[in-house]
Amino acid sequence: MARVQFEHIYKRFGKVDVVHDVSIDIKDKEFLVLVGPSGCGKSTCLRMVAGLEEPSEGEIYIGDRLVNGVDPKDRDIAMVFQNYALYPHMTVFDNMAFGLKLRHFQKNDIKKRVEEAAGILGLEQLLKRKPKELSGGQRQRVALGRAIVREAQVFLMDEPLSNLDAKLRVATRAEIIKLHQRIQTTVVYVTHDQVEAMTMGDRIAVLNGGIIQQLGAPQELYDHPSNIFVAGFIGSPAMNFFPGARIASDGDLTKVVLEGIGQVAVPPLFVERARAAGNKNITFGVRPVHLEDAALVNRNGSTPSTIDAVVDVVENLGNELQVYFNTGGHNAVATLNPRSQVSAGDKVRLFVDSDQIHLFDSDTGEAIF
Repeated sequence: MARVQFEHIYKRFGKVDVVHDVSIDIKDKEFLVLVGPSGCGKSTCLRMVAGLEEPSEGEIYIGDRLVNGVDPKDRDIAMVFQNYALYPHMTVFDNMAFGLKLRHFQKNDIKKRVEEAAGILGLEQLLKRKPKELSGGQRQRVALGRAIVREAQVFLMDEPLSNLDAKLRVATRAEIIKLHQRIQTTVVYVTHDQVEAMTMGDRIAVLNGGIIQQLGAPQELYDHPSNIFVAGFIGSPAMNFFPGARIASDGDLTKVVLEGIGQVAVPPLFVERARAAGNKNITFGVRPVHLEDAALVNRNGSTPSTIDAVVDVVENLGNELQVYFNTGGHNAVATLNPRSQVSAGDKVRLFVDSDQIHLFDSDTGEAIF
């Protein structure tokens, strides 16, 4: 197995930078996810590792080997595509064995590798079937098996779950995680789905406009987003943003004032940063899970941090309520305890967990805290 390194990679199509100065050191056996919206450059990065595209500038290493200019077949990588790319006239066994046959492996070795991969993926009873006789999830497992038998240094996965329905996507996601834990191969995984990224990756690289916005562990990105883009992209439902916030002091209390909405105490750890940003244009951010119906919260005499809102829609999910509301002309969402009695049209006061708030510089988008 091997590490993968991007060193100041650029990719241009004409005068357009599709990938701009990307540098990542993907550790041996790491599961790294490239995530971002359509057109952000994530698939282009994957294709450059595979050798299907050449970087305009910069160097790519697999292990200690510089692979710029090296043919895809000589890079010792295995790729899993979104559309499975199975041969319809071949059986599952032959689809999985095809790449080994092209490399002139011995029949006994091919049989051994295919049967081992089939055992890992639960395909033993399907080896004689053809793709048309398989479900979408089974086809995806065959595509994974074809990659496994290669025993390549690096697995590249380009949105492999996009064609599956929601339930099957969750199940296959778990299979890929278990597969990585079992075979301990370096994986570079591309997706536009932040839930996939959060649940699968050891680390996540968030891209936008061909630029890495933040690289880190899933919880780090969730708890400490580096800018508004990452804060809004990571997390479901997305973070709520309220521009036009200002910092005010009331004795020993420093607070964020949201005109016509409410006020929120600044945690002691971030008071100095908040005061230093007092002259900036500020956007206040809070995740839906960090809001609660104030009627259900016992604050034990602490300084109230609340916002007032009007409920638009309530979605009862059984274990929680997704409450869509309007406050001060802003639409937002809160994830409330199902004991809350709010309904559409109600005026509600929402308690804000002030230890979990975020402030951003509205002009640059960068996080203040």
